[in-house]
Amino acid sequence: MERISWHQYFMAQSHLLSYRSTCTRLTVGATIVRDKRIIAGGYNGSIAGGVHCIDEGCYVIDNHCVRTIHAEMNAILQCAKFGVPTENAEIYVTHFPCLQCCKAIIQAGIKAVYYAEDYKNHPYAIELFEQSGVVVEQVPFNKEIFLSFAE
Repeated sequence: MERISWHQYFMAQSHLLSYRSTCTRLTVGATIVRDKRIIAGGYNGSIAGGVHCIDEGCYVIDNHCVRTIHAEMNAILQCAKFGVPTENAEIYVTHFPCLQCCKAIIQAGIKAVYYAEDYKNHPYAIELFEQSGVVVEQVPFNKEIFLSFAE
């Protein structure tokens, strides 16, 4: 039996995390990895103990739900909360990071972003990643891999 690739393994973790999302507009998951070890994970949802979009609807301002914390930010904040360094880590995300998450990823010292799906890829985010030397690569998630392992 052939082993699953690292990219597909970590992307699968991000997709699994996205199932915890409480946003009704888009479910996103993120996994931060260092030295092929998962150091944090996050999904888009409300603050701990807060009202969730699935319960009361999205709180939309300027076409953006302000109730949720994005998956990438939740994963980075999890590292901060528990004292886990993110310098030279990689992040796997189900969707291309928004501009604010792009800036947080760069500031956190994350060296590579792997994302499964394009989503409003902001030109300035792309420019910032390039200027900062952050590797950005689309890694489409292959669900078929898991069907073959389940047989």
